[in-house]
Amino acid sequence: MCGLAGWVSHQRDLTAYEDMAEAMTHTMECRGPDAWGLWTSPHAILGHRRLAIIDLEGGKQPMAAAEDDSLPVITYTGEVYNFRELREELEGLGHQFRTTSDTEVVLRAYVEWGEHFAERLNGIYAFAIWDPRTEELLLVRDRMGVKPLYYYPTADGGLLFASEPKGILAHEDAEAVVDADGLREVFSIVKTPGHAVFRGMHEVLPATVMRFGREGLISSRRYWELTARPHTDDLDATVAHVRELLEDIVERQLVADVTVGTLLSGGLDSSAVTALAAKALAKQGVEQPIRAFSVDFKGHEERFESNVQWEDPDTPFAVEVAKHVGAEHIIVELDNADILDDEVRETVLRAQDLPVSTGDMEYSLLILCRALKERMTVALSGEAADELFGGYTWFHDKEAVENGSFPWHHPFEKAGGIGALRTVGLWDRLGLDEYVKERYAQALEEVPRLADESGLEARMREVTYLNLTRWENFLLDRKDRISMAVSLEVRVPFTDHRLVEYVYNTPWAMKTFDGREKSLLRAAMRGVLPDSVLDRKKNPYPSTQDRKYELALRERVEALLTEGAPVLQIVSEEEVRRLLDVPEGSYNVGGPWSARAVLERLIEFNAWVTFYGVRVEL
Repeated sequence: MCGLAGWVSHQRDLTAYEDMAEAMTHTMECRGPDAWGLWTSPHAILGHRRLAIIDLEGGKQPMAAAEDDSLPVITYTGEVYNFRELREELEGLGHQFRTTSDTEVVLRAYVEWGEHFAERLNGIYAFAIWDPRTEELLLVRDRMGVKPLYYYPTADGGLLFASEPKGILAHEDAEAVVDADGLREVFSIVKTPGHAVFRGMHEVLPATVMRFGREGLISSRRYWELTARPHTDDLDATVAHVRELLEDIVERQLVADVTVGTLLSGGLDSSAVTALAAKALAKQGVEQPIRAFSVDFKGHEERFESNVQWEDPDTPFAVEVAKHVGAEHIIVELDNADILDDEVRETVLRAQDLPVSTGDMEYSLLILCRALKERMTVALSGEAADELFGGYTWFHDKEAVENGSFPWHHPFEKAGGIGALRTVGLWDRLGLDEYVKERYAQALEEVPRLADESGLEARMREVTYLNLTRWENFLLDRKDRISMAVSLEVRVPFTDHRLVEYVYNTPWAMKTFDGREKSLLRAAMRGVLPDSVLDRKKNPYPSTQDRKYELALRERVEALLTEGAPVLQIVSEEEVRRLLDVPEGSYNVGGPWSARAVLERLIEFNAWVTFYGVRVEL
């Protein structure tokens, strides 16, 4: 999937600063272990680390449109799934190609159509284009924000940019400072678009083209956004169209010059992707079965306890799906030692650059991705289906829907997580009630609406929008960072904008036509998947229920208090001890939604400040 970094300055001769740009670029090595390159001019340096997926020999970057560097140059990460159609169109307009890569198609599309070329792309991508004809820089990000891209204006009018914050922080002009507003973003469970936590750093908004010139930012333009449109298809036509779209999307996303597999939990979303991938490969005459990977905890089925989030263990269903579609199924089994391993936890923190994980889910995901990487370079995932089709419990919980805030805050409050933040003083000290209220109001102002829509339909449009633009961005970022930490590209079919546009405008009554969650998706997959999988209740990603895990977290937090640790900059020893005084086992029920999540955040925050040399300014 690759990683990029770069620097633009009209006040310096950057040919004298290649070492600095090289250091920025090499922080992206995990995103691109196969090759690296640097393109330098007096006012722009573009760096690239490559993970070779398409045109393994010819797709090297940064890539220039002309050998004399008189035309635009690109550093690019991601995949454009309609690049073959675009290439054919561009060839018809007289363009000649030196490679078979999608990178060159994107570059020449910009040469032909200017910044409005972005509207033509279907894929997951983030890239920077330096145009020597105007001495301007373009930063572009995909519609749903699957691929990350950050930027940091410098004091002398320049600009640093990179796929991840670590690339920017490698530059001497960038400081790792977090203020109260940054801490609010970390602890509020709110993923504000554009907010990068580090002071002075920003995230390019999804579906946005930004242009920077000699005077700084010239323009920032959204080239796509969700819009509200009347839905005119009946139920049968809607179900059929969802299935047609998914078949086309999955088939497109199998295109690669390397091995492609799937992440298979046994839930509806990942099972649908796996089944459609197997079907598409069979249609193409590929004899090798699709490889599907699952994760589980040793002894999980024996100690499993049903609760409001997890009704039954996943593995038996994953096994059934793999057998049903003829997949080669690999189960990665973990125990507490695996997810408590210091190297695993440090790798996850450095991958995400922030202490914002949901605990053991991130650590198990890293280990799963490592197992996948041993056998393949690309995997398809069911991520984002719940946000689109209404899969989470909070879509169907009246209290969560009507709580006047982000609906995922309801389970966090109910399971004790917000209470634990109050116990250690962070909720009130950071003014999170007001912060969440402001961010929620900001999000609601963005929601596109139909003039005649009211009541439950209007509210569920809001809830869906909140999930697609906030909660989903958090999960997509997590999946991208952790998979790329092991140089694995994860593709997410449910983020295809055609599907998102269509399902977003499907009435809530139709999305739940049979009284269940994800009714449309289940109906679309009827006959493709076993009924047992189609009819089971949605489960979140697997999380350990072993109570020894909570005890290990308690011990680590206790150790921090005896070390005079950095975490004591934001909480007092007395406050943390109040959290630890709650009887053992109390924080295991509810898993990552419980106070266990706060124990995780305190440990991660301490490690973050230590590893990154973060300066906390309150």
